[in-house]
Amino acid sequence: MAAGRRDGGWRHRVSNCRARHSLTTVEMNDEQIERAAAALAAAWRDDAHFGAMPEGCAPATLADGYAVQSRLAKLVGTPQSGWKIAATSAGGQRHIGVEHPLIGRLFADRVYPAPATLMMRDNRMRVAEAEFCFRFGRDLPAGVTDLTAEAVMEYVDALFPAIEVPDSRFVDFVSVGAPALVADNACAREFVLGEPVAGDWRDIAFDRFPVVVYLDGERAVEGVGADVLGDPRDALAWMANECARRDMTLKSGHLVTTGVLGRPLAIAPGNRVRADFGVLGEVELSLSGEPGA
Repeated sequence: MAAGRRDGGWRHRVSNCRARHSLTTVEMNDEQIERAAAALAAAWRDDAHFGAMPEGCAPATLADGYAVQSRLAKLVGTPQSGWKIAATSAGGQRHIGVEHPLIGRLFADRVYPAPATLMMRDNRMRVAEAEFCFRFGRDLPAGVTDLTAEAVMEYVDALFPAIEVPDSRFVDFVSVGAPALVADNACAREFVLGEPVAGDWRDIAFDRFPVVVYLDGERAVEGVGADVLGDPRDALAWMANECARRDMTLKSGHLVTTGVLGRPLAIAPGNRVRADFGVLGEVELSLSGEPGA
């Protein structure tokens, strides 16, 4: 497998991304955070949707959004399997109406081994996204905000092909804005994980690596690693540094899925989706309209 290029482009891409949403202090008070998180947690448990946050509880900044997301995680009460990076591609950003990546959490009860059958009845977003997923074998150092992609990869012990099936608790998720979508756990819903990639995968050219997604056996989407902030390892490094700035910890065993390759694929109950990662494997899921179908 050809070696990937590491040409310093990561620092340029990530610094530009960070400049678009500098850190701010949390403006919401504890009561507002609690009310916003409680509304989202109820919608999460019921697979429900609503138009807007409770009055006076809409997050105005990304810091507000991440504060609500942190409280949401505690209210959901499910162990955390890892993290997701949303909107790492131009297509992903257009899909949810933002201009920069967002971080969300993967909860264990919504992570499934492939092949999986997912119930789609209450999913309004209705897309599937092929993604590279990494797993950390060691805790990342706390408070270090300038890690390179190469440095972050030293903490990674596995690579997986994966498909995310996101959703938002907001009816009009395109217009609510980035802080609200962060509070909404960056549109996380369900995640299907393929087998860990066997053999030596570290030297592949991720930026040029092709992935093909099939819908009911027909070729539907083509993507490449460069779709994800130029390289999925660069997306991983962006997230590691962003988490460190926001006091969010990446721990041993955590999965991180790095964003859609190509574009989100429109799906519906009855469809079958297969993402072909070539020599890295494949991941497949089926979509049902009714529980237990």
